[in-house]
Amino acid sequence: MRDKLTTVRMREMKKEKQKIVMVTAYDYPSALVAQTAGVDVILVGDSLGMVVLGYETTVPVTMEDMIHHTKAVRRGAANTMIVSDLPFLSYHTSPEDAVRNAGRLLQEGLADAVKLEGGRDVIEQVKRIVKAQIPVMGHIGLTPQSVHQLGGFKVQGKDIVGAKRILEDAFLLEDAGCFAVVLECVPSKLAELISEKLSIPTIGIGAGESCDGQVLVYHDLLGINNRYLPKFAKNYANLFTQMVEGIQSYADEVRSGRFPTEDYSFKMSDEILAEVKKEMDWK
Repeated sequence: MRDKLTTVRMREMKKEKQKIVMVTAYDYPSALVAQTAGVDVILVGDSLGMVVLGYETTVPVTMEDMIHHTKAVRRGAANTMIVSDLPFLSYHTSPEDAVRNAGRLLQEGLADAVKLEGGRDVIEQVKRIVKAQIPVMGHIGLTPQSVHQLGGFKVQGKDIVGAKRILEDAFLLEDAGCFAVVLECVPSKLAELISEKLSIPTIGIGAGESCDGQVLVYHDLLGINNRYLPKFAKNYANLFTQMVEGIQSYADEVRSGRFPTEDYSFKMSDEILAEVKKEMDWK
């Protein structure tokens, strides 16, 4: 079994031009699959609100949700680096709240690091969390927790003002002590420029091939749900169809009496059954 990835090793991978593979996971079985497949980093994303809990956005996700799911992921991936999202309003109110909640994700959730969304508006929170010896991954571009303010899930940084802001935020996050930064839904040329100029790794999702690593949502890449698939996501399997077909076959066999057969049942002797009936005074 290989060694767990560290933040130091991630910087080395950037220098060596080794791509970093990150995938989301939200429970024990998905974490076990991800670790067995050999991913470098597992992200317990607040995207669990949409793909696991059925919300329309990530905004309703709570600290208790994140801790609960992060603990489950740790049980399934003891030897993989786990980054857990700080959910909406868990770090926006004050640096003190940010440190307290980040600490909970490590202490109670057993994560190795935390991720939070935003640039210049959360720099003080990042600095305080890092000062508390908690590794922080940044996240800029499309920030799903701000979806209502952004006017929807849209590509960010396509104009001069937006591109400059994202670039500046990337440098601010690096200076504040982030060990890596997620670039979500930004033009590939802008992501390439940011990746070239930063000394910390960039993890892209809808940000092109030049990022130092990539992240995809577990359910998207495996085709587990049949919801809208973002342009940047690729299906590497179609498990939703296979799962539906499997359950349909099970239902058909139950209704027709073909399941369970003796092969899936346990036996007892006729003599013991007769004795049981006798003891119960049954004929």
